[in-house]
Amino acid sequence: MSRDRNKQSKQQNEKNTQRTHTHQHIRDDFALPVTQSDSHDSNRGMRSSRFNSIQILRLAFVTIALLALIVSMRRATVSAADAAKPSVPVLVELFTSEGCSSCPPADALLARLDTQPLPGVHAIVLSEHVTYWNQDGWHDPFSLDSITDRQRQYGLRFNLNDVYTPQAVVDGASQMVGSDANKVGNAVLKAAATPKAELSITGAQWVNGALQFSVHGSPEPGANLVAALAEDSAQISVLHGENGGRTLRHVAVVRVLKEMGKGAGDGRLLTLKPPAVKDTGPMRLVVFEADHKTGHVVAVAEQTIPR
Repeated sequence: MSRDRNKQSKQQNEKNTQRTHTHQHIRDDFALPVTQSDSHDSNRGMRSSRFNSIQILRLAFVTIALLALIVSMRRATVSAADAAKPSVPVLVELFTSEGCSSCPPADALLARLDTQPLPGVHAIVLSEHVTYWNQDGWHDPFSLDSITDRQRQYGLRFNLNDVYTPQAVVDGASQMVGSDANKVGNAVLKAAATPKAELSITGAQWVNGALQFSVHGSPEPGANLVAALAEDSAQISVLHGENGGRTLRHVAVVRVLKEMGKGAGDGRLLTLKPPAVKDTGPMRLVVFEADHKTGHVVAVAEQTIPR
């Protein structure tokens, strides 16, 4: 009986061992699908994360594109508004001389202002040649006593010890060395910030070598009307003096400048007669109203007159 019990016990142990292995296999069989399910969930999470990142990037690109479009539209609107605004006329007078070696750079700066105006500015330029350099080896053919007198008046207004060249005067309100581009440019922009009265030229025509015209505007109390006729451009080969051997170029060279008096902008007929010259090129008629006390320009206009 002992042997039978031992045999039965051994058989029972073998059965228990088989059951244990069977249960282990079952657990392993169930464990595999669970592990695979977790892997699939992880992959789905990664794909979802990548999908969300792509969506975010697309949204960012669309947002940037919309912002760029809005900015460009605003810039276009501002540019169109700026273009629609009329340019403010500003008078720039340059006192110069062909006998002055420091003047050519100022002449060139005046030409740039004439052809490359600053934003919102209509620069009306005048090249005004003085006489006090004529005794230094070269007689400037464009020099006028009336211009020298005008510069001396400015010297008194600006409390200068003496007149000099090249000197730029902007709107009769500020003066500086005419070749200093920064100071001239800043003065022009500052002058353009102050609105001017309306002024216009009508009926300009040549009659017996003289120019007849009328000026219309709102006369400013205490303002004098000044008119100037200037050659559109000129070129001279200087033979002597400080600029001897150089070819100088000028724009808007004043040939006659005359004060017309108060109230001359009421439409009456006015006359200017320039000196006889061989050049048959166009001339510029520049008219401006200046305050009688301060000399500040309150209105200015110009017109090109064929010859």
